[in-house]
Amino acid sequence: MKILFDFLPIMLFFGMFKYAEGNKEWAASAATDWLGFIVAGGVVGQTEAPVLLATVVVIVATLAQILWLKSRGQKVDTMLWISLGLVTVLGAATIYFHSESFIKWKPTVLYWVMGVALLFGQVVLKKNGIQKLMGAQMKLPDPVWARVNLAWVGFFAAMGALNLWVAFNFSTVAWVNFKLFGGLGLMIAFVLAQAVVLNKYLQDPEKPL
Repeated sequence: MKILFDFLPIMLFFGMFKYAEGNKEWAASAATDWLGFIVAGGVVGQTEAPVLLATVVVIVATLAQILWLKSRGQKVDTMLWISLGLVTVLGAATIYFHSESFIKWKPTVLYWVMGVALLFGQVVLKKNGIQKLMGAQMKLPDPVWARVNLAWVGFFAAMGALNLWVAFNFSTVAWVNFKLFGGLGLMIAFVLAQAVVLNKYLQDPEKPL
């Protein structure tokens, strides 16, 4: 359930982009009416309108997530605050300059921030972020937790690089598809592969590393 909540802004971004892409005349008119006062030149064309409208939706959705958690007295993860900051700054640049290049950097920056945070925690602070997150659900030897943490560091580094490769070597439509289906699919595949590997340690905690 949590993964659906985490991916909700991306799903809404995808939905708005696809709708606007299929109704470009409406999208250009709506984007000009709604965003003209903060867009350079005051007019949004049909080419850039879908991604600009989708960007507004993802900013609002991310903010709504935080307000929802706050209203229920729940803790807002640091990464969600960082995500809001990134999507607001890069999204504002995308809207103002009529350029999707800025918002395309957002997933990469977020992936790399998460990877650096995990690596810094393990190497400098001697704290394992993944163990802290998942330690209540499973018991593993400390060396295994260290490997799991580094595996996530590598995954986030690779995902950040892959996002840039898709973003700047393929069409915006292809990137939007990858952002949802590729990102979610690779995340699920990585988690499942990791579960298979870790299962042997859960069954036999004394198993040699």
